[in-house]
Amino acid sequence: MTVEIRNGRTSFSVPAKWNQFLKHLAGEHEIDLNIAISELFEWALSDDEDREQFRVWLDEAYPPTGEAEEQARAAGEEADEEEEENEEESEEESHEHRD
Repeated sequence: MTVEIRNGRTSFSVPAKWNQFLKHLAGEHEIDLNIAISELFEWALSDDEDREQFRVWLDEAYPPTGEAEEQARAAGEEADEEEEENEEESEEESHEHRD
């Protein structure tokens, strides 16, 4: 289902698992689904704290363009360094046992 926000310019798809639930609620209250969802967003993001929490969640769940690659590269570098350290320790232990 595609929902169009009040201004008529924004639309998005509602996940299938929420489709029936939202339609049912809108029908129970005899309100247009678009209005109900618009009001939901307005309520959920009505103050600075809620908007900031949403932004933080979005940044963590879907890092901004470029950040995801940077984080993956940093994680890869950390893993490489850790692997090198483990190999060095292993070599040192191996040499100690030989002596």
